[in-house]
Amino acid sequence: MRSDNVTKGMQQAPHRSLFNALGMTKEELNKPLIGIVSSYNEIVPGHMNIDKIVDAVKLGVAMAGGTPIVFPAIAVCDGIAMGHTGMKYSLVTRDLIADSTECMAMAHQFDALVMVPNCDKNVPGLLMAAARLNVPTIFVSGGPMLAGRVKGCKTSLSSMFEAVGSYAAGTMTLEDVEEFEAKACPTCGSCSGMYTANSMNCLTEALGMGLSGNGTIPAVYSERIKLAKHAGMKIMELLEKNIRPRDIMTKDAFYNALTVDMALGCSTNSMLHLPAIAHEAGVDINLDIANEISAVTPNLCHLAPAGHTYMEDLNEAGGVYAVMNELNKKGLLKTDCITVTGKTVGENIEGRVNKNPEVIRPVENPYSEVGGIAVLRGNLAPDSCVVKRSAVVPEMLAHEGPARVFDCEEDAIAAIKGGKIVAGDVVVIRYEGPKGGPGMREMLNPTSAIAGMGLGSTVALITDGRFSGASRGASIGHVSPEAAVGGPIALVEEGDIISIDIDNHSINLKVSDEEMAARKAKWQPKEPKVKTGYLARYASLVTSADKGAVLKTL
Repeated sequence: MRSDNVTKGMQQAPHRSLFNALGMTKEELNKPLIGIVSSYNEIVPGHMNIDKIVDAVKLGVAMAGGTPIVFPAIAVCDGIAMGHTGMKYSLVTRDLIADSTECMAMAHQFDALVMVPNCDKNVPGLLMAAARLNVPTIFVSGGPMLAGRVKGCKTSLSSMFEAVGSYAAGTMTLEDVEEFEAKACPTCGSCSGMYTANSMNCLTEALGMGLSGNGTIPAVYSERIKLAKHAGMKIMELLEKNIRPRDIMTKDAFYNALTVDMALGCSTNSMLHLPAIAHEAGVDINLDIANEISAVTPNLCHLAPAGHTYMEDLNEAGGVYAVMNELNKKGLLKTDCITVTGKTVGENIEGRVNKNPEVIRPVENPYSEVGGIAVLRGNLAPDSCVVKRSAVVPEMLAHEGPARVFDCEEDAIAAIKGGKIVAGDVVVIRYEGPKGGPGMREMLNPTSAIAGMGLGSTVALITDGRFSGASRGASIGHVSPEAAVGGPIALVEEGDIISIDIDNHSINLKVSDEEMAARKAKWQPKEPKVKTGYLARYASLVTSADKGAVLKTL
């Protein structure tokens, strides 16, 4: 056992004296030490219940013969951080979470780990740590929020952001907005649509790192407490069998995750996080694989913001395993992959019934024959950009219009709410990438403003930043190379015509190569927006979005 390095032998007597100071008994020190990584805090709605989940995990570990020991991980609420300088501090926490978890696990020589995340960067950050550490590990999340209900209809956080745009357009009263404000987010949990947090928790099941229901059982259900106890018990089995994250997170497992991603219509942020997790696992995946998988994977779910169903509905319909079983009817999954259940993917999903074909479309009757995410390339994004195809209205799958260019999110929002953006425009927001932001802010405010102003079916938005999973419409992000390094998006001028063809995976600026070369020759990099602290250090180390925005190793 790794923990023998801190619990056994004469040289470890000083270590044991410190465990004694913790009130730990000899009996506890003779059992495997199981680290429980708790992302509990009192600022993120998706994390306020995690203390209960952690208590259940501890009980499960103890019942199965381990000694549970809790230590923390940070987490940012992307919704609260949205639309101001705080959003620069969202993506960057992914690496802080991975690094700090590595430090705690190695310093204290835990034998195995139970990760208890929930929201956007917490899940991929801990998956990155799991792959890096490669000790037996299982995930159990805090669970999704129940949908809100306004005027008899289910709703969620994305509707709340769009209500602000509707108010600016004069189509919603102050009283209407206040009703949404009071009812859109009615419980604890990760926000109730297929946004980034729920996308990544569902993909944790698809990767094989979480038990069935990890992505979908609502936070307020007692069933989630039972799931946490089972996760605590299961980690002891994984330790006994020495099943480790890199045994589970193989290239085939990432293939499965991308396939499920396409079927569910997950957040485009998954196209940042899956490559970053794979990188830590020693697996090379590139975004071209995404289009190859999308071409043969039907989109089976239209959860909010793409449609009017929510995580609670997916749970009742059979959850992620039911989606996977539908996909397996077409032989789209690698079923021999081992998982944290100790069984293979094929064994896990066998007999998992689709209980509601309105929530999970049968594979014979999908929303579309192709997946929910598309990767585009062209002279505007030579290294790729990403769009959530399943959340784009049909008339915007192909679009051509004049560029309206902004060098920061705030200027774009002011123009949208000021009525300066009209049907047909292509809003370009640049210098918001991993380096240029720094931190690659999400653009939920401008996309919601466009939708709220009634322009969602006529205006596209392109950025080297990224989008919340709550964004909908022709919202094209992760443009690479980014503006801060002189990518073509930095060379776009007001009024240039931009052509978008999502079905054909293309995005082009209709400007001659000669003109682009002349503009490039005149381009000068901008002064960094942040010159001190963690963000400055992050900007100096971060790679491009098409590489998962991982940090360079020196």
